[in-house]
Amino acid sequence: MPKPTKGPRLGGSPAHERIILANLASQLFEHGRITTTETKAKRVRPLAEKLITKAKRGDLHSRRVVLRTITDKGVVHVLFTEIAPKMAERDGGYTRITKIGNRQGDNAPMAVIEIVSETVEESRKAKAKASGSKAAPKAASKPAAKAAKPAKEEAAAEVVDVEADTVATDEPVATEAVEAA
Repeated sequence: MPKPTKGPRLGGSPAHERIILANLASQLFEHGRITTTETKAKRVRPLAEKLITKAKRGDLHSRRVVLRTITDKGVVHVLFTEIAPKMAERDGGYTRITKIGNRQGDNAPMAVIEIVSETVEESRKAKAKASGSKAAPKAASKPAAKAAKPAKEEAAAEVVDVEADTVATDEPVATEAVEAA
């Protein structure tokens, strides 16, 4: 007996839903990121992550299992040779969904789903910096306020110098353009 899937149904029938999700996953692997509705992004995420996990194995059986879902051999080749090696150290969380607001025509909530490009090491360093930067401003807030006033004056002087350099360099470029014509 057919059981209904969790979440909203995409398309009209279960077969149409499978085709929609397979096409979304294929486009995600081909382009690295796609813009779609939030519902479709949430529904394609588990499929894409399962396919990446299969691709990380790298054997022939896994390739054939992925080819059942994604029929484009070029996309499967990209998945196995480019995407899977980048995700070798990552245990999951291969994709990221970012909400971007509503579509203008029908006010549908839109999202960008993308393959995470940074490595596990970089994400750990970023988390450490974020936690370290939250604690650092509390301790150094008073000395920073005293040093901020002279820094503002220096920054204003640098802006004036940069503008003067820009004006000086624009004139010779303009004469060279006239001579070339």
